[in-house]
Amino acid sequence: MATEALNAALDQIEQALARLEAGVAALRTAASAEAEVTVELKALKTRHRKLKDKVAEELQQLDLLLAGIPK
Repeated sequence: MATEALNAALDQIEQALARLEAGVAALRTAASAEAEVTVELKALKTRHRKLKDKVAEELQQLDLLLAGIPK
């Protein structure tokens, strides 16, 4: 009887351990995905800034061209 109770308790502990390990694996996967998103976001922000700067430069050139056209 005591052996059965002990075995049942050990089974419960093993099941709990398996759930904990699965949870840790899920957290690691989520953290990895979040890191990838962070890297991609930084790249997009850099690209956006460069494009914004380029558009501003081109608009300045257009303004200079338009200012030189006789009316």
